[in-house]
Amino acid sequence: MSDTFDKAKLPSRHVSVGPERAPHRSYYYAMGMTEEEIARPFVGVVSAGNDSAPCNTALDAQANVCRAGVETGGGTPRRFNTITVTDGIAMGHQGMKSSLVSREVIADSIELSVRGHCYDALVGFAGCDKSLPGMMMAMLRLNVPSIFVYGGSILPGRYHDEDVTVVDVFEAVGQYAAGGCPLKELTALEKVACPGHGACGGQFTANTMACVGEAIGLSLPNSNMAPAPYKSREEIGLAAGEQVMTLLARNIRPRDICTRAAFENAARVVAATGGSTNAALHLPAMANECGIEFDLFDVAEIFKSTPYIADLKPGGQYVAKDMHEAGGVYMAMKTLLDGGFLDPEPLTVTGKSLGENLDEITWNPDQKVFYDVNQPITPTGGVVGLKGSLAPEGAIVKVAGMARLQFSGAARVFDCEEDAFAAVERRDIAEGSVIVIRYEGPKGGPGMREMLSTTAALYGQGMGESVALITDGRFSGATRGFCIGHVGPEAADCGPIALVEDGDIISIDAEAGTIDLDVSETILFKRRSAWQPRTNDYQSGALWRYAQNVGPAVKGALTHPGASKETHVFADI
Repeated sequence: MSDTFDKAKLPSRHVSVGPERAPHRSYYYAMGMTEEEIARPFVGVVSAGNDSAPCNTALDAQANVCRAGVETGGGTPRRFNTITVTDGIAMGHQGMKSSLVSREVIADSIELSVRGHCYDALVGFAGCDKSLPGMMMAMLRLNVPSIFVYGGSILPGRYHDEDVTVVDVFEAVGQYAAGGCPLKELTALEKVACPGHGACGGQFTANTMACVGEAIGLSLPNSNMAPAPYKSREEIGLAAGEQVMTLLARNIRPRDICTRAAFENAARVVAATGGSTNAALHLPAMANECGIEFDLFDVAEIFKSTPYIADLKPGGQYVAKDMHEAGGVYMAMKTLLDGGFLDPEPLTVTGKSLGENLDEITWNPDQKVFYDVNQPITPTGGVVGLKGSLAPEGAIVKVAGMARLQFSGAARVFDCEEDAFAAVERRDIAEGSVIVIRYEGPKGGPGMREMLSTTAALYGQGMGESVALITDGRFSGATRGFCIGHVGPEAADCGPIALVEDGDIISIDAEAGTIDLDVSETILFKRRSAWQPRTNDYQSGALWRYAQNVGPAVKGALTHPGASKETHVFADI
């Protein structure tokens, strides 16, 4: 049963209502639409589907199923696509500079398509890392009734009778370089690690942001953890199409859902599940679209007091399929709420509050993935914020699964990831070193690359726990070991990381939340006076433009002022 909608109050009236819109309607008739379909609300159904990687190959089919749900709810679906840059393929070379930039391009492209065609509501399907926050940013920016759908994770591969993921392949590269893995073993592993459709299976960035989608209220309850190949994904797409029409009828918008309390809930879920450090970039960027101040330190403060309760890769042993079978994100949130760690009040896309949704969930003590908050894996979160003389604007480290939380050692400095990776491959890194990779920040990279190839190679060589790695760039959600990212100010802005020299002592304490450079202010003043800005090879095109606009990582690497400077919201045109 569909609702009755008054198009005179919706954005699509500008392209479909009145005699002056006859030329516009002629285009719709050209596509076979009826007069009745043109008179209904127009719902954008956006997919990040493509052939670039398995993360995205199932998305278009799911988005197409969503059309029927929109029609059942009384709307007219309008399908379109956006880009992705898939981190697993972009990793370890210059292509990774495009990854974080793609988040902005995805958000901008959705915004422009919706604005240009005056869509009244939005359902988004995303798979790979940056397409998730990019879509949610667009929804919050436009503020039309919206539902976010994750396309689902890949099933684990099987090798030597064990579950494996792509991270095992990255680490096997390091083992091969160290002589510990024959080439035929590496080749056999690469052929089975990724068995089909879906995004990376561990609690890496894609699954972390999929959890955020549910925790923050933009996704249907327990919709995001079902693996991509599961038949239930079609039912989820259908349900999202129907439910977005209910949101439109009730005028429930993303900013009604994503309050500050909802962002705090999302940060809790990231910490509790040992999620990706990239969430500390994406949550502030999403908050910016709502006009909410929520930076790295706000995220880190929440991380500090959140128990770590999910035994998920890379720090633990289970993958997203296991998480789904254990009850999904809502099972984790059930014990967090019972322990007083979540606010039950924020609204969700069900039209009910988070607390009301969770009332329908029963805690399952027999599942193995989630621990009760009263008996957590560790009493504080899987992700920790750091601050100190090396990072006055902050930094972040994922400690889930780590036994060692303090590290002090002599710096080994590299001005790009390629040089560091080459040194690792040569086995030219001494145990006890603190590897510093700089000029990889949002502006200096440009693009703030992830360093998974380097960290995985270190782990593959058995060095994962005996060195630390610090960068003004980022780390993959799949990274494990003592790896500190988002160091700010970045080297391109002459932050302290730009002044480090080989042999300087750097001390990190993930319990105390500190990261310090043991060099006197007098010496640092001399080094700062002699410092010269660096140029990079990207002096035109999208990466140049990004470098001119991007702000610091502590604020989410923003490229525009956000809702705080708005004079109007698209949904109200």
